[in-house]
Amino acid sequence: MTSRAEGEILTRTGPGTPMGNLMRQYWLPAAKSSELVADGDPVRLMILGEKLIAFRDSSGRVGIMDHRCPHRCASFFFGRNEEDGIRCVYHGWKFDVEGNCLDMANVPPAQDFKHKVKAKAYKATERAGLVWVYMGDANNVPELPAIEATLLGEAEVTINFAQRECNWLQALEGDIDTSHFSFLHAGSVKMDDLPDGTLGRFQLLNKAPELNADDTPWGTMYTAFRPADPGETYWRIANFMFPCWTMQPNGDFSHHVHARAWVPMDDTHVMFVQINWSGMKRGLSLTKTGDPIPGGSTLGIEHLPNTTDWLGRYRLARNAGNDYLIDRDAQASDEIYTGITGIFEQDQAITESMGGIVDHEFERLAPSDQMITNTRRRILGAIKGMEKNTAPPGVRDPEIYLGARSGHFVTSDDLDWHKAFQSQLDASANPTGRLRQAAE
Repeated sequence: MTSRAEGEILTRTGPGTPMGNLMRQYWLPAAKSSELVADGDPVRLMILGEKLIAFRDSSGRVGIMDHRCPHRCASFFFGRNEEDGIRCVYHGWKFDVEGNCLDMANVPPAQDFKHKVKAKAYKATERAGLVWVYMGDANNVPELPAIEATLLGEAEVTINFAQRECNWLQALEGDIDTSHFSFLHAGSVKMDDLPDGTLGRFQLLNKAPELNADDTPWGTMYTAFRPADPGETYWRIANFMFPCWTMQPNGDFSHHVHARAWVPMDDTHVMFVQINWSGMKRGLSLTKTGDPIPGGSTLGIEHLPNTTDWLGRYRLARNAGNDYLIDRDAQASDEIYTGITGIFEQDQAITESMGGIVDHEFERLAPSDQMITNTRRRILGAIKGMEKNTAPPGVRDPEIYLGARSGHFVTSDDLDWHKAFQSQLDASANPTGRLRQAAE
């Protein structure tokens, strides 16, 4: 059981909080590269409870900084992005992407002191079609995490963003909860609906898998296993990777190159960032007719139009305000188990229904939740380690992530999960050329 005090530590990410301090040790995805245009409009970002603006200057460099001008705290959101800097429209003070003051337009030259003034700017860079931000100590900036999907070129991946109105942790934990898929997402799927040989059929035949969960160099891993055909075992493997990344298991392990980040915006809003390799193979998603499984969708996530509000980006069209467009008739007839269309929207409804921050003392966790309890314990351990000046996993050794892969597969039933995982990893597609080397 997670105590109320532990829950507070795990869920609060603002400046000065233990979890916030942990998150600030890492590079975090902040926006799509395509959101920022040279000399274009500044974009409001909310990350770890801080109000920021992002912009791309005339030379293509990305800046992410506190939205307040250090002169009189007017917002740079209204600023002029021009000539390699952003100019506050209140008094004309101008700053570059590193926060250096370039011009004090309303101060006589003899009284100019721009060399003494800096805007609060964070380190920013780009990779795999994403803008990344580092909000920690500028004198100790780590390398970007070597997470497999993020090492691919922008043309090799697809990226999806979606905002969820709940705490980052309860959103993330949906990805490391193995047995819910057979109910929430596939509860109305019939065996006769599936193409012959679909591996995911074993989730329908046995909805209560056995489970192993263990610590890994990058965080935690679970292996859920069920009997398959005679002499075989069906495995589903997923990962938690520090500080807020997951790899979910619904895909062919050998080609399931993807990653998800759950970036806290504030304590009750989180931004989902999904990166998929174009060559990945999805799992239980289509019927034998090629249609989405009941309640599923192959059309992607449907967003509302973005606004310029602090929380205005990538909100879902199906949301709490319209009950996620639940169809009670479809639910009652078992056409769609939840009555809600869209696998992501089903997850959204459930995790948001827990409240902005779930009351962890109200939970009654079961053996099927051991990955969740292990992950919470692992995070709390990393926070305690920081109190003794121990860097959390992946900060000083970003290569550790290269041993991580998730997905489903079948092996002979004489393998334990460590050997099963390694055998599949050794035989997997390796689009970056780095995964197999790290696993050896």
